[in-house]
Amino acid sequence: MGVFVFLPLVLPLTAWPIARLAEQHLHPRTATRLLTGVAAVMAACSTLCLALVMVVGTAQLPGNPLPDGWSDPEVRAAVPYDEVVGKAAIPALVAVLVACGRTWWRHARVRRRAHRALAGLRDTEVAVLPDAAPYAYALPGGRRDRVVVTTALLDCLEPAERRALFAHERAHLSARHHRFLLTVRLAAQANPFLRPLRTAVSYTAERWADEDAARTVGSRRTVARAIGKAALVSRGTPSATLAGLAAAGPVPRRVAALLGPAPAVRTWPSLFTAVGVAAWGAATGAVVSAMSSANSAVTMVLILHAATPL
Repeated sequence: MGVFVFLPLVLPLTAWPIARLAEQHLHPRTATRLLTGVAAVMAACSTLCLALVMVVGTAQLPGNPLPDGWSDPEVRAAVPYDEVVGKAAIPALVAVLVACGRTWWRHARVRRRAHRALAGLRDTEVAVLPDAAPYAYALPGGRRDRVVVTTALLDCLEPAERRALFAHERAHLSARHHRFLLTVRLAAQANPFLRPLRTAVSYTAERWADEDAARTVGSRRTVARAIGKAALVSRGTPSATLAGLAAAGPVPRRVAALLGPAPAVRTWPSLFTAVGVAAWGAATGAVVSAMSSANSAVTMVLILHAATPL
Protein backbone atom coordinates (compact mmCIF):
# COMPACT_ATOMS: atom_id res chain seq x y z
CA MET A 1 0.00 0.00 0.00
CA GLY A 2 2.72 2.46 0.94
CA VAL A 3 1.82 6.13 1.11
CA PHE A 4 -1.23 5.53 -1.10
CA VAL A 5 -3.20 4.51 1.99
CA PHE A 6 -2.79 8.05 3.33
CA LEU A 7 -3.81 9.90 0.15
CA PRO A 8 -7.60 9.73 0.75
CA LEU A 9 -7.06 11.37 4.12
CA VAL A 10 -5.66 14.56 2.55
CA LEU A 11 -7.18 14.59 -0.95
CA PRO A 12 -10.26 16.50 0.31
CA LEU A 13 -7.98 19.54 0.18
CA THR A 14 -8.37 19.43 -3.62
CA ALA A 15 -12.07 20.27 -3.18
CA TRP A 16 -11.51 23.53 -1.30
CA PRO A 17 -11.34 25.72 -4.44
CA ILE A 18 -14.62 24.39 -5.86
CA ALA A 19 -16.32 24.78 -2.46
CA ARG A 20 -15.74 28.53 -2.74
CA LEU A 21 -16.21 29.02 -6.47
CA ALA A 22 -19.30 26.83 -6.86
CA GLU A 23 -21.34 29.19 -4.68
CA GLN A 24 -20.56 32.09 -6.99
CA HIS A 25 -20.41 30.63 -10.50
CA LEU A 26 -22.51 27.45 -10.68
CA HIS A 27 -26.25 27.02 -10.67
CA PRO A 28 -27.24 26.14 -7.08
CA ARG A 29 -28.69 22.79 -8.18
CA THR A 30 -25.46 21.82 -9.96
CA ALA A 31 -23.31 23.06 -7.10
CA THR A 32 -25.29 21.17 -4.46
CA ARG A 33 -25.14 17.88 -6.33
CA LEU A 34 -21.47 18.24 -7.25
CA LEU A 35 -20.27 19.19 -3.78
CA THR A 36 -22.36 16.54 -2.06
CA GLY A 37 -21.14 13.81 -4.41
CA VAL A 38 -17.51 14.79 -3.97
CA ALA A 39 -17.89 14.98 -0.19
CA ALA A 40 -19.58 11.58 0.04
CA VAL A 41 -16.93 9.81 -2.06
CA MET A 42 -14.01 11.40 -0.27
CA ALA A 43 -15.46 10.77 3.19
CA ALA A 44 -16.11 7.11 2.42
CA CYS A 45 -12.62 6.63 1.01
CA SER A 46 -10.83 8.33 3.90
CA THR A 47 -12.82 6.32 6.43
CA LEU A 48 -12.00 3.07 4.62
CA CYS A 49 -8.28 3.84 4.59
CA LEU A 50 -8.38 4.84 8.24
CA ALA A 51 -9.95 1.46 8.99
CA LEU A 52 -7.20 -0.34 7.02
CA VAL A 53 -4.49 1.43 9.00
CA MET A 54 -6.39 0.68 12.20
CA VAL A 55 -6.23 -3.05 11.45
CA VAL A 56 -2.44 -2.86 11.47
CA GLY A 57 -2.46 -0.93 14.74
CA THR A 58 -4.93 -3.28 16.44
CA ALA A 59 -2.89 -6.33 15.47
CA GLN A 60 0.08 -4.91 17.42
CA LEU A 61 -1.84 -4.59 20.68
CA PRO A 62 -1.43 -7.32 23.30
CA GLY A 63 -4.48 -9.53 23.66
CA ASN A 64 -6.00 -8.36 20.37
CA PRO A 65 -8.78 -10.51 18.93
CA LEU A 66 -7.25 -10.54 15.43
CA PRO A 67 -5.26 -13.51 14.07
CA ASP A 68 -1.63 -13.56 15.23
CA GLY A 69 -0.42 -13.62 11.64
CA TRP A 70 -1.82 -10.13 11.08
CA SER A 71 0.93 -8.70 13.28
CA ASP A 72 3.72 -10.24 11.18
CA PRO A 73 6.41 -7.90 9.84
CA GLU A 74 5.08 -8.38 6.29
CA VAL A 75 1.73 -6.95 7.32
CA ARG A 76 3.21 -4.04 9.26
CA ALA A 77 5.50 -3.23 6.34
CA ALA A 78 2.45 -2.46 4.20
CA VAL A 79 1.91 0.75 6.18
CA PRO A 80 4.72 3.32 6.57
CA TYR A 81 5.53 4.18 10.19
CA ASP A 82 3.17 1.43 11.27
CA GLU A 83 4.00 1.61 14.97
CA VAL A 84 2.86 5.24 15.21
CA VAL A 85 0.10 5.64 12.63
CA GLY A 86 -1.35 2.18 13.25
CA LYS A 87 -2.05 2.88 16.90
CA ALA A 88 -3.09 6.49 16.24
CA ALA A 89 -5.68 5.28 13.75
CA ILE A 90 -7.58 3.39 16.46
CA PRO A 91 -8.82 6.42 18.46
CA ALA A 92 -9.17 8.41 15.23
CA LEU A 93 -11.57 5.85 13.71
CA VAL A 94 -13.49 5.57 16.98
CA ALA A 95 -13.87 9.36 17.04
CA VAL A 96 -15.16 9.35 13.44
CA LEU A 97 -17.73 6.63 14.15
CA VAL A 98 -18.92 8.33 17.35
CA ALA A 99 -19.23 11.73 15.65
CA CYS A 100 -21.14 10.33 12.68
CA GLY A 101 -23.37 8.25 14.92
CA ARG A 102 -24.15 11.25 17.08
CA THR A 103 -25.02 13.39 14.02
CA TRP A 104 -27.33 10.70 12.64
CA TRP A 105 -28.96 10.18 16.03
CA ARG A 106 -29.59 13.91 16.51
CA HIS A 107 -31.09 14.19 13.04
CA ALA A 108 -33.46 11.26 13.72
CA ARG A 109 -34.34 12.59 17.18
CA VAL A 110 -35.24 16.05 15.87
CA ARG A 111 -37.43 14.56 13.14
CA ARG A 112 -39.20 12.30 15.63
CA ARG A 113 -39.88 15.20 17.98
CA ALA A 114 -41.12 17.37 15.14
CA HIS A 115 -43.54 14.68 13.98
CA ARG A 116 -44.80 14.14 17.53
CA ALA A 117 -45.44 17.88 17.85
CA LEU A 118 -47.73 17.67 14.82
CA ALA A 119 -49.61 14.60 16.00
CA GLY A 120 -52.70 16.55 17.06
CA LEU A 121 -53.00 18.60 13.86
CA ARG A 122 -54.82 17.77 10.66
CA ASP A 123 -52.84 15.63 8.24
CA THR A 124 -52.31 18.35 5.62
CA GLU A 125 -49.29 19.41 3.60
CA VAL A 126 -48.96 22.65 5.59
CA ALA A 127 -48.95 22.51 9.40
CA VAL A 128 -49.58 25.86 11.08
CA LEU A 129 -48.55 25.91 14.74
CA PRO A 130 -50.00 28.48 17.15
CA ASP A 131 -46.58 29.43 18.44
CA ALA A 132 -45.36 32.89 19.45
CA ALA A 133 -41.89 32.06 18.10
CA PRO A 134 -41.58 32.77 14.35
CA TYR A 135 -40.04 29.92 12.37
CA ALA A 136 -40.69 27.65 9.39
CA TYR A 137 -39.00 24.56 8.00
CA ALA A 138 -39.50 21.59 5.70
CA LEU A 139 -40.19 18.33 7.54
CA PRO A 140 -39.76 15.16 5.45
CA GLY A 141 -40.94 11.69 6.34
CA GLY A 142 -43.89 10.37 8.29
CA ARG A 143 -47.10 9.73 6.39
CA ARG A 144 -46.35 12.74 4.19
CA ASP A 145 -43.81 15.53 3.76
CA ARG A 146 -45.00 18.67 5.51
CA VAL A 147 -44.23 22.37 5.68
CA VAL A 148 -44.18 23.53 9.30
CA VAL A 149 -44.81 27.23 9.97
CA THR A 150 -45.96 29.22 12.97
CA THR A 151 -48.65 31.86 13.11
CA ALA A 152 -46.07 34.33 14.42
CA LEU A 153 -44.06 34.11 11.20
CA LEU A 154 -47.12 34.24 8.96
CA ASP A 155 -48.22 37.43 10.71
CA CYS A 156 -44.93 39.05 9.72
CA LEU A 157 -45.38 38.37 6.00
CA GLU A 158 -47.61 39.79 3.31
CA PRO A 159 -49.81 37.37 1.29
CA ALA A 160 -47.36 37.30 -1.65
CA GLU A 161 -44.46 36.69 0.73
CA ARG A 162 -46.37 33.82 2.33
CA ARG A 163 -46.71 32.22 -1.09
CA ALA A 164 -42.95 32.61 -1.52
CA LEU A 165 -42.41 30.98 1.89
CA PHE A 166 -44.53 27.95 1.02
CA ALA A 167 -42.95 27.65 -2.45
CA HIS A 168 -39.49 27.72 -0.87
CA GLU A 169 -40.28 25.00 1.66
CA ARG A 170 -41.99 22.83 -0.96
CA ALA A 171 -38.86 23.13 -3.10
CA HIS A 172 -36.81 21.79 -0.19
CA LEU A 173 -39.13 18.81 0.12
CA SER A 174 -39.43 17.98 -3.57
CA ALA A 175 -35.64 18.11 -4.10
CA ARG A 176 -34.96 16.16 -0.85
CA HIS A 177 -32.50 18.78 0.36
CA HIS A 178 -32.37 17.24 3.83
CA ARG A 179 -30.49 14.29 2.30
CA PHE A 180 -27.82 16.56 0.84
CA LEU A 181 -27.46 18.43 4.14
CA LEU A 182 -27.19 15.24 6.18
CA THR A 183 -24.70 13.68 3.76
CA VAL A 184 -22.27 16.60 3.82
CA ARG A 185 -22.61 16.91 7.58
CA LEU A 186 -21.68 13.24 8.03
CA ALA A 187 -18.84 13.68 5.54
CA ALA A 188 -17.45 16.62 7.51
CA GLN A 189 -17.55 14.52 10.67
CA ALA A 190 -15.67 11.74 8.90
CA ASN A 191 -12.96 14.08 7.57
CA PRO A 192 -12.54 17.64 8.93
CA PHE A 193 -11.00 18.73 5.60
CA LEU A 194 -14.50 18.45 4.11
CA ARG A 195 -16.02 21.14 6.34
CA PRO A 196 -15.82 23.84 3.63
CA LEU A 197 -18.05 21.64 1.45
CA ARG A 198 -20.58 21.32 4.27
CA THR A 199 -20.75 25.10 4.60
CA ALA A 200 -21.04 25.54 0.84
CA VAL A 201 -23.86 23.00 0.49
CA SER A 202 -25.79 24.62 3.33
CA TYR A 203 -25.78 27.80 1.23
CA THR A 204 -26.32 26.29 -2.23
CA ALA A 205 -29.27 24.17 -1.05
CA GLU A 206 -30.99 27.33 0.16
CA ARG A 207 -30.16 29.11 -3.09
CA TRP A 208 -31.59 26.17 -5.02
CA ALA A 209 -34.87 26.51 -3.13
CA ASP A 210 -34.75 30.29 -3.61
CA GLU A 211 -34.57 29.92 -7.38
CA ASP A 212 -37.33 27.31 -7.48
CA ALA A 213 -39.54 29.53 -5.33
CA ALA A 214 -38.85 32.56 -7.53
CA ARG A 215 -39.82 30.58 -10.61
CA THR A 216 -43.02 29.35 -8.92
CA VAL A 217 -44.07 32.74 -7.56
CA GLY A 218 -42.96 34.62 -10.65
CA SER A 219 -41.18 37.37 -8.74
CA ARG A 220 -37.59 37.21 -7.55
CA ARG A 221 -38.05 40.42 -5.55
CA THR A 222 -40.97 38.94 -3.58
CA VAL A 223 -38.88 35.92 -2.57
CA ALA A 224 -36.02 38.24 -1.59
CA ARG A 225 -38.36 40.28 0.63
CA ALA A 226 -39.74 37.14 2.26
CA ILE A 227 -36.23 35.87 3.02
CA GLY A 228 -35.16 39.21 4.45
CA LYS A 229 -38.20 39.54 6.72
CA ALA A 230 -38.04 35.94 7.89
CA ALA A 231 -34.32 36.22 8.66
CA LEU A 232 -34.92 39.28 10.85
CA VAL A 233 -37.51 37.60 13.08
CA SER A 234 -37.02 33.84 12.72
CA ARG A 235 -35.03 31.62 15.05
CA GLY A 236 -34.14 29.24 12.22
CA THR A 237 -34.70 25.49 11.93
CA PRO A 238 -34.52 22.93 14.75
CA SER A 239 -31.59 21.16 13.10
CA ALA A 240 -28.90 21.99 10.57
CA THR A 241 -30.02 18.97 8.53
CA LEU A 242 -33.54 20.37 8.09
CA ALA A 243 -33.91 23.18 5.57
CA GLY A 244 -35.91 26.37 5.97
CA LEU A 245 -36.46 29.81 4.47
CA ALA A 246 -34.45 31.58 7.17
CA ALA A 247 -31.88 28.84 7.79
CA ALA A 248 -28.46 29.80 9.02
CA GLY A 249 -26.22 31.23 6.33
CA PRO A 250 -25.28 34.38 4.44
CA VAL A 251 -28.80 35.76 3.98
CA PRO A 252 -27.59 39.07 2.46
CA ARG A 253 -25.88 37.12 -0.33
CA ARG A 254 -29.07 35.17 -1.01
CA VAL A 255 -31.09 38.37 -1.19
CA ALA A 256 -28.52 40.00 -3.47
CA ALA A 257 -28.55 36.96 -5.77
CA LEU A 258 -32.35 37.12 -6.04
CA LEU A 259 -32.26 40.82 -6.87
CA GLY A 260 -29.99 40.00 -9.80
CA PRO A 261 -30.64 37.89 -12.90
CA ALA A 262 -31.40 34.18 -12.65
CA PRO A 263 -28.27 31.98 -12.83
CA ALA A 264 -27.55 30.14 -16.05
CA VAL A 265 -28.34 26.42 -15.97
CA ARG A 266 -25.26 24.42 -16.94
CA THR A 267 -24.67 20.77 -16.18
CA TRP A 268 -20.89 21.19 -16.05
CA PRO A 269 -18.68 24.29 -16.18
CA SER A 270 -16.25 24.90 -19.00
CA LEU A 271 -12.68 23.79 -18.39
CA PHE A 272 -11.41 27.17 -19.58
CA THR A 273 -12.73 28.96 -16.49
CA ALA A 274 -11.58 29.12 -12.88
CA VAL A 275 -14.65 27.26 -11.66
CA GLY A 276 -14.17 24.64 -14.39
CA VAL A 277 -10.57 24.01 -13.33
CA ALA A 278 -11.68 23.78 -9.70
CA ALA A 279 -14.51 21.39 -10.57
CA TRP A 280 -12.23 19.12 -12.55
CA GLY A 281 -9.66 19.29 -9.76
CA ALA A 282 -12.24 18.18 -7.19
CA ALA A 283 -13.53 15.43 -9.49
CA THR A 284 -9.99 14.21 -10.10
CA GLY A 285 -9.32 14.24 -6.38
CA ALA A 286 -12.42 12.13 -5.78
CA VAL A 287 -11.41 9.64 -8.48
CA VAL A 288 -7.83 9.38 -7.19
CA SER A 289 -9.19 8.95 -3.67
CA ALA A 290 -11.45 6.11 -4.81
CA MET A 291 -8.62 4.43 -6.72
CA SER A 292 -6.19 4.76 -3.81
CA SER A 293 -8.63 3.37 -1.27
CA ALA A 294 -9.62 0.51 -3.57
CA ASN A 295 -5.97 -0.35 -4.25
CA SER A 296 -5.17 -0.21 -0.54
CA ALA A 297 -8.15 -2.39 0.37
CA VAL A 298 -7.31 -5.07 -2.21
CA THR A 299 -3.64 -5.04 -1.23
CA MET A 300 -4.47 -5.32 2.47
CA VAL A 301 -6.88 -8.20 1.88
CA LEU A 302 -4.25 -10.11 -0.11
CA ILE A 303 -1.57 -9.48 2.53
CA LEU A 304 -3.83 -10.50 5.41
CA HIS A 305 -4.99 -13.59 3.52
CA ALA A 306 -1.39 -14.65 2.99
CA ALA A 307 -0.54 -13.98 6.64
CA THR A 308 -3.54 -15.83 8.08
CA PRO A 309 -2.59 -19.34 9.20
CA LEU A 310 -4.65 -22.12 7.61
